[in-house]
Amino acid sequence: MMKYPKEYLNEIKLRLKVSQVVGKSVKLKKRGKEYIGLSPFSNEKTPSFTVNDEKGFYHCFSTAEHGNIFDFLMKTKNYKFGEAVRALASEAGMEQYKFTKQDEEKQNRWKNYNSILENYANYCHDELLSGKYPDVKKYLKERNISDKEITFFKLGFSPSESNFFENSKKDFDEKKISASGIYYLDENKNKYVDRFRGRIIFPVKSLNHSIFALGGRSLSKKSFAKYINSPETEFYKKGNNLYNIDSVQKFRGQKEEIFIVEGYMDVISLHKFGIENVVANLGTAITEKQIDLLWRFFKSPIICLDGDESGQKAALRIAERLFPLIKPNHNIYFLTLPTNFDPDSFVNQKGKESFLKLAENKTEISDFIWNAYFNNINNNDPHSLSIFEKKIETLCKEMRDQTLAKYFLESFKRKINELTPNINNSRNKFLKFKKRFNPLKETKELYKKRDKFGEKELKEFSILFLIINNLDIFRKNIELISEINFSTESLEEFKEKILKFSLNNKFFEKNKIEVEDFDQKFEHIIKNVNANAPIKVIASNKSEDEITTMFKEIIEEIKKIDLKQKIENLENKVSISLDESSYSELLSLRNQLKEG
Repeated sequence: MMKYPKEYLNEIKLRLKVSQVVGKSVKLKKRGKEYIGLSPFSNEKTPSFTVNDEKGFYHCFSTAEHGNIFDFLMKTKNYKFGEAVRALASEAGMEQYKFTKQDEEKQNRWKNYNSILENYANYCHDELLSGKYPDVKKYLKERNISDKEITFFKLGFSPSESNFFENSKKDFDEKKISASGIYYLDENKNKYVDRFRGRIIFPVKSLNHSIFALGGRSLSKKSFAKYINSPETEFYKKGNNLYNIDSVQKFRGQKEEIFIVEGYMDVISLHKFGIENVVANLGTAITEKQIDLLWRFFKSPIICLDGDESGQKAALRIAERLFPLIKPNHNIYFLTLPTNFDPDSFVNQKGKESFLKLAENKTEISDFIWNAYFNNINNNDPHSLSIFEKKIETLCKEMRDQTLAKYFLESFKRKINELTPNINNSRNKFLKFKKRFNPLKETKELYKKRDKFGEKELKEFSILFLIINNLDIFRKNIELISEINFSTESLEEFKEKILKFSLNNKFFEKNKIEVEDFDQKFEHIIKNVNANAPIKVIASNKSEDEITTMFKEIIEEIKKIDLKQKIENLENKVSISLDESSYSELLSLRNQLKEG
């Protein structure tokens, strides 16, 4: 199977809605943001099959089948992937993709690479099951790993001496075998050596269930490393992948949480006890790409690390690196295990229920960072508090979601300001404060209250909040107000009233608009603005220049929202009519958005 470029596949998905493809074989009814119908994968009378165009997938609750438009054709029409791509490209009005010579060469290299790894994994699996290595079976039994887990994870054993390399030369040359990463050339002996010899083998699979890497655990205490992993290759990057990701993707739409642990054995042990939503990083610190990969399936990754001092230091480094990535509805949590426990030992000694009970006390990444920093400050030293505050500021400034960054920064700063007056108090008072203090509670509550309003409406609330609470500033910049076009008639009418109010000599001394200053019909608008404007969290005690800058920034943000809406409307139009002029306009708007 030739590997299509992501850009080409994404273009097909852009032009074709999931409901458009699925709707040809499944009768769908609109329900909120989704469509619902009878499952094509089971004989059901009550609809359990859903389609979400916004997220680009279908999900069957009766069978757990889940996927995109390509998956749907492959599973319902028994198409191969290439056949599905060609059929959908044709439906989308796109030319069939023509593979270059380089594409073909790379595909051939992948076929060889994958074939060698699959053969090796099968060979090692058969060796483990052969009964020739009682010490290996004894070790696995001591680790409470049963034949069920051995089969599910396709565990194997690579003997110290094997004929796999020589046998493989019948189908592949030495360079291809070496390129798989299983063997390396010992130049002194001029001989290829199995890097996994004498080790338990853990096959690592991609999202499409192909083996593309291996892990190995030594049973010898003399070994230079207890665990080793495949070297990085053309097809395998450690920081881009996770152990057991092939298995957990089935929980998409069913679970919001996914545990991230450090080792293969941690994954296997948790899985054995029925905790199957678990993955492991592959010998590297948890990366941005790994988090982005998990966020495709789960909203709340939980990083589970050892509870000892080194484990907690590592956890803080990870938290600092990942904090800038968080966004609304996509968070990261930390779970601290008791000292001298890892997930493997904990679940084997304490059981599933104890682990899940412990997981209930997971810590949100913002709280984790706050607590870690707070524990390390000298409460009697202004310099220590200053360093504390600068660390917090730096982290927030690095956040991708700038709106979220503003909330977190202001919330953190308020808590820091509460600390400052107590600088000469005893440590006990600080500890009492820490116990009663719930970091970012106000911010979180504000988010909950805002859920009933749209993104654009909330930004318009922020604009109005700045105006009605800073009339003296906006009297000097009246043109900024007059050129705004609000999304609803009531807000537009309210804007006109503000303009008249601000220029009325009778009220010229007032710097703030109160409810009683307006007709009763505008009362609910003023109350909504003052209660729900996101900007209110950070707009207090700001200078005139800062207020004006914030105002202009929000205007630009609204323009981006309008631009995104135009893009979405054109995408819908293109997906239905395949109008080339509309498609050209769509590309132009996308470029504008990027440039903006």
